[in-house]
Amino acid sequence: MTSELNVVENDQTSWLILVDVLSRSFAAPRILPADHDKAVASLCQLQVAANSSLGAIALNSGGILLYDGWLRILGGSPCPEESLPSIGQVNDFPVDVDRMWTPTEGLIVAHDVLGGIFFLNGLRPGAGRPGVPGEVIYFDPATLSWARMKMSHSEWLAWCVSGDLPHFYDGRLWPMWRQDVMALRADQGIAISPALWADEAAIADREVTRTAVPMAEILGRQFDAARLKGRRLDDSMGTYPSTTS
Repeated sequence: MTSELNVVENDQTSWLILVDVLSRSFAAPRILPADHDKAVASLCQLQVAANSSLGAIALNSGGILLYDGWLRILGGSPCPEESLPSIGQVNDFPVDVDRMWTPTEGLIVAHDVLGGIFFLNGLRPGAGRPGVPGEVIYFDPATLSWARMKMSHSEWLAWCVSGDLPHFYDGRLWPMWRQDVMALRADQGIAISPALWADEAAIADREVTRTAVPMAEILGRQFDAARLKGRRLDDSMGTYPSTTS
């Protein structure tokens, strides 16, 4: 296994291409440093090639922050300096690499600051999630349901830095959103009241407030709200610790 990893680690083509794309984008990217040993363990557990887009991010980063931290792409190791957990922590990887364990239903690959979740479908998508294997889908906090992106992981990454992502959040951005997001740790999000999933009458009758809270709290609220509406989410909110190590 060690010799195999050494071979793929020497092929940095995909990662270098991604870094170049990020450097030329308008997404204000921040590539967070990786803990090498933890990143290698994540790659082994993912059981994907290091020259795939998913493998390259896992092996070479502690995550990627886009648009001043609005979007948090998960890396192979946690980044304590920014309080961003790893893809393994969020998706409950085994403590030690287990070749018999695979994320057959899929993987959470990113969160946004409002609690939206980008999920990469596995070979057997579950819990009522739409889409086909290998497709990225999105959990929308406004509808408490999943929406198809109709993109592969590599296509989704290209879309993230294309400049089109802010349009995806049209109507949810506010004048000071960049400053507010930059003030957060990466394990925090912004809770909106009335909630994004509240009906239009509730929103019209109340002034909108935005509060910085742990991301785990935002995801918990969404899970509870979806359950009250009779929607099955199982473990698709992931495990998002309030502190990382």
